Amino acid sequence: MFSVTREISFCYGHRLLDYDGKCRHLHGHNGKAVITLVAETLDRLGMVMDFTRLKRVVGTWIDEQLDHKMILHQDDPLLPFLRQQGEPIFVVPTNPTAENIARLIYDYAVSQGFPVVEVKLWETENCFAAYASPTGERKLTAP
Repeated sequence: MFSVTREISFCYGHRLLDYDGKCRHLHGHNGKAVITLVAETLDRLGMVMDFTRLKRVVGTWIDEQLDHKMILHQDDPLLPFLRQQGEPIFVVPTNPTAENIARLIYDYAVSQGFPVVEVKLWETENCFAAYASPTGERKLTAP
């Protein structure tokens, strides 16, 4: 089994609804998505995937959709005010935890045809959450 991993750094803000702690307030992170792809065989160039392609596709999406945005739950009562102020927002149907943001990035990468097995989201230099593919879900061959 072969694997490659690409790190993509970005900045984002969020807050957690119904949370009894500091993260209930708007705050930001210098995050890092760590995306791991796997394949049983390599492509004609001897790669699982060109790192540049992963950065171009997934990195561009992260940059355009998540970087320097407030990632907020669709029911967050601050949404109307922030929209009125023209603030950059990315709305999600779940609490924007590190776990759910990792899943969001995973789902996007899979939708683009990448053989993703795991996305880790480093929220701080000491804390990360991960989402990994369910067993047997991914066909493990290079595109």
